[in-house]
Amino acid sequence: MFMGEYQHSVDEKGRMIIPAKFRDALGVGFVLTRGLDNCLFVYPHDEWEILEAKLKTLPLTRADARSFVRFFFSGATECELDKQGRISIPATLREYAGLVKDCTVIGVSNRIEIWAADRWQSYSNDASESFASIAETLVDLNL
Repeated sequence: MFMGEYQHSVDEKGRMIIPAKFRDALGVGFVLTRGLDNCLFVYPHDEWEILEAKLKTLPLTRADARSFVRFFFSGATECELDKQGRISIPATLREYAGLVKDCTVIGVSNRIEIWAADRWQSYSNDASESFASIAETLVDLNL
């Protein structure tokens, strides 16, 4: 399980250190792709396979399902950690997420999210103000 929030930076070559607490759970190889809310998602292979199986069940006849699957998979790339615990983030994904220098890496249960630090700050400020009301709307999900 991934949890916590860490501050890191992307270097001029597009490399970023993955927090040490996340490395073992990621394993040797993992998948990096576009996430929702203009961040990047990182999945260990076992979690990626579960998600992939679910996405395969979406109806091909629905335009929104086709669009989501195309967007999600076209941005996906296999990653490995280098000897310093870094990953290389492709330019297209850095551009999508607005990653220039400072970034925030968060653990979200079965995945890691990589955010541009300013976007995460803005998102978390907005979410923290409405956290209680969000929780109230989720009451129907038996949380």
